[in-house]
Amino acid sequence: MDADRLLTAFLGAFLGAAGWLVVGLFIQRQQFARVARNSARAVYFELAVNDIAVGLARQHAVFQPLARGTFDRLLPELAALLSMDDLQTVAQAYMGHAGYDQLQRDASVPSEVRQAILARAEEQHRTATDVLVRRAFSQAERARLAPTGRASPVGSTTTN
Repeated sequence: MDADRLLTAFLGAFLGAAGWLVVGLFIQRQQFARVARNSARAVYFELAVNDIAVGLARQHAVFQPLARGTFDRLLPELAALLSMDDLQTVAQAYMGHAGYDQLQRDASVPSEVRQAILARAEEQHRTATDVLVRRAFSQAERARLAPTGRASPVGSTTTN
């Protein structure tokens, strides 16, 4: 076997392996982005249900338990998708659950304070769902979410 053939074989093997590595990394990155986006979608729906519960408590003083299992389980994927500011916005909605739980247990809280805390919790949930809609849903998906009353502003960007 001469040196030219050996060099060609090694060069071909190297380029083939490098090509497969690049393709593999690209596919893995796409899959990771898809998982992160799907995680944000799941957290969106959990927050939407919590928003309904907070609204019910605010309007009718009927307190339902708020969920946070999806957020706790998917936080690493969510952190990979969202910027620090967006992640903080989503986390603040969940941090407000402590005040909601206190209102649920303590009937002696004055009505004005109760309404202010619930209004703030509702605002935090809506701000967080707006962030997640903007980052995790395509324009067509946002349009389909609009009939439920929570679509993001027209013209906002997505990272699909």
